[in-house]
Amino acid sequence: MSETAIRVDDVSKLYKLYDKPMDRLKESLGFSKKQRYKEHYALNHVSFEVERGETVGIIGTNGSGKSTILKIITGVLNPSGGTVEIQGRISALLELGAGFNMEYTGLENVYLNGTMIGFSREEIDAKLQDILDFADIGDFINQPVKTYSSGMFVRLAFAVAINIEPEVLIVDEALSVGDVFFQSKCFKKFEEFKQMGKTILFVSHDLGSIARYCDRVILLNKGVKVTEGKPKTIIDIYKKILVNQYDPENEEKKQQIEEKRNTGGLWKNNLNVNPQEIEYGDGSAEIIDFAIVDENGIVTSAIERGTTYQLKMKIRFLSDIYNPILAVTVKDLQGKEICGTNTMFEGINLGDVHAGEEKTVTFTQKMTIRGGNYLVSFGCTGYHGDDFTVYQRLYDICELNVISEKPAVGTFEMFSEVEVV
Repeated sequence: MSETAIRVDDVSKLYKLYDKPMDRLKESLGFSKKQRYKEHYALNHVSFEVERGETVGIIGTNGSGKSTILKIITGVLNPSGGTVEIQGRISALLELGAGFNMEYTGLENVYLNGTMIGFSREEIDAKLQDILDFADIGDFINQPVKTYSSGMFVRLAFAVAINIEPEVLIVDEALSVGDVFFQSKCFKKFEEFKQMGKTILFVSHDLGSIARYCDRVILLNKGVKVTEGKPKTIIDIYKKILVNQYDPENEEKKQQIEEKRNTGGLWKNNLNVNPQEIEYGDGSAEIIDFAIVDENGIVTSAIERGTTYQLKMKIRFLSDIYNPILAVTVKDLQGKEICGTNTMFEGINLGDVHAGEEKTVTFTQKMTIRGGNYLVSFGCTGYHGDDFTVYQRLYDICELNVISEKPAVGTFEMFSEVEVV
């Protein structure tokens, strides 16, 4: 019979938002009889349970309350209402190194953090070598933490939290710290925890990791629990919330909204668009719309690996141009170009295009990039005689989230079929 490791019952978290600091002061001193604040619910009557041995993910847009609920569960925050019950010792990977004393050595901080979690010195002694091996910072363990690089700091903080083996592990976007080799160790340790039957509550924007590791997923939106269930089902709902296409009360109305979104209006309104738009060009053309389209014809920033998807762009020409080149590029978050193509590479000649004309280009391909977050750029260029000319480029204009249920090495999926005899 399963046991409940975490029970969240009708939890709310209310913040008072003041327009001016003076309003807060007046209220605290009792000088004001009227309400001078606005109420903001970071969480609004949220309830769920996590069974012992389960790995449960929490997803949602920014501001949905994901980190708030984790901080309440771990005791960092107090709820405004409701209760939380925990069965078992917790280790939380929230703000790594938050309890470190910068004047202490790394070794002294290991014992300090272990004590704060609730372990005796003898228990920390038994785990010390595992922590040191995992962090792999060498002789720096005996130096003050204030002398560490940021990479060394998070390696040690992660090593302490993950190796003092808890019964319940709380993780908030903390698996991708350090270099790729350290990240590999982090994910391996995460897998070991699952195999050992530990209870894991996992928050991440990486939908691939959510799909790969979680038995069940809880979806929050604007402080409210929307639903919970199998990863793929909940991720599909989350994708629709991202583009304002989810209506749980009226399925027919929801379908009408989807059709309207995909047949009229601006495609880009359904994407996660970069608010700091970087664009340049000589003004001879204007990119008036763009889209990422999944295999079901839905405009979305999230595409599943192995599926067929499209990158689309609509251009309005403001001058007469001969054979403009329409291009797309995908970059990783470090700015490295992962892949891309354009109409010239694909052997498409647009010929003479006149001012006032509009063209829509669609690039259709299979998603072979490994799971993760990427940035898409669109461009319209060409040649004026022998001179290369940029008519308009939109750099890193929208997010592309690739969802993969299995890990991969490198940049691209190999889609291997493996046979062992």
